[in-house]
Amino acid sequence: MKKTISISLILLLLCGLASGCRARGGKDAEDEKISVVTTIFPQYDFVRQIAGEHVDLKMLLSPGMEPHSYEPTPQDIKDISSCDIFIYVGGHGEKWAENILSSMDADDMTVIALIDCVEPVEEELREGMQDTDSHHHDEAFHDEDLHGSTTHVEDLHHAGHGHDHKEYDEHVWTSPENAKLIVRAISDVLIETDPSNASLYRENTQAYIQKLDELDRELKGIVDKSKRKTIVVGDRFPFRYLTDAYGLEYYAAFPGCAPEAEPSAATIAFLIDIIKVQEIPVVFCMELSNEKIADILCESTGAEKLTLHSCHNLTKSDFEEGLTYLELMYQNAQALKKALA
Repeated sequence: MKKTISISLILLLLCGLASGCRARGGKDAEDEKISVVTTIFPQYDFVRQIAGEHVDLKMLLSPGMEPHSYEPTPQDIKDISSCDIFIYVGGHGEKWAENILSSMDADDMTVIALIDCVEPVEEELREGMQDTDSHHHDEAFHDEDLHGSTTHVEDLHHAGHGHDHKEYDEHVWTSPENAKLIVRAISDVLIETDPSNASLYRENTQAYIQKLDELDRELKGIVDKSKRKTIVVGDRFPFRYLTDAYGLEYYAAFPGCAPEAEPSAATIAFLIDIIKVQEIPVVFCMELSNEKIADILCESTGAEKLTLHSCHNLTKSDFEEGLTYLELMYQNAQALKKALA
């Protein structure tokens, strides 16, 4: 989601502000709700669970949209400029948001970056994983390569050699413990901005923290009872905080914030061999992906394909039905139970 905001959009924003937006910095009248703008689904749902109908809440990413292809519209920029609370992920993936914030007077706005609410870890390039930033990786994989000779694990080299700069994994909400830290940070800001509803926010926050504790126990119980501790994701890997939290090993095609790219023949061969050697029963794909790599891996190995939700976003129908972060994570728990069997 690395985007550059054009000067024309910023000028349009400034013109919109000059024509008159409502004042920021809390409620101007007793019956006016504070406005909260979020970039993606996790923080949107966290606010929804804490504040319910007591805030005017908007998510910039449209349901069903792949988050890495998002570009802010002029209306999105206006919504950010006039909100009381703006919640984004932070990091390289949402550099566009920092560009917007630096171009406006945000003194009356409270800004929360999820990556600042937790202890972030650096993005990592694991064995067999394709480095899409490298110009030296193997040629892109094509379906006809599937029928070539098998390459053994010990004969494969890393697909890349890491990055020259420090880049944090931004998918911090994928562990319940991190979600609790984020929820508390959001709750504190809601209470400060809208003290008239403070007791409600505190009560809802405590109830939601208890639900996250229950999710944590569920996931821990599944992993503790499973002999297998390795998963394979035929896709990007935005699950670092999830696997770290429960001591799981993983293999994947790309890092979490990798751009769209064709997988290399070496990456495909490596993952196929891992699945066969370790008798991995499930290959995961992400929500809203084309699932091509997972399909190839399953066709080659007989593994079952299941979705592991990163919770970046959800389909339009799921959004309209009010599906929640907790429901998606419990779906992940059942998928992991099957994958680790």
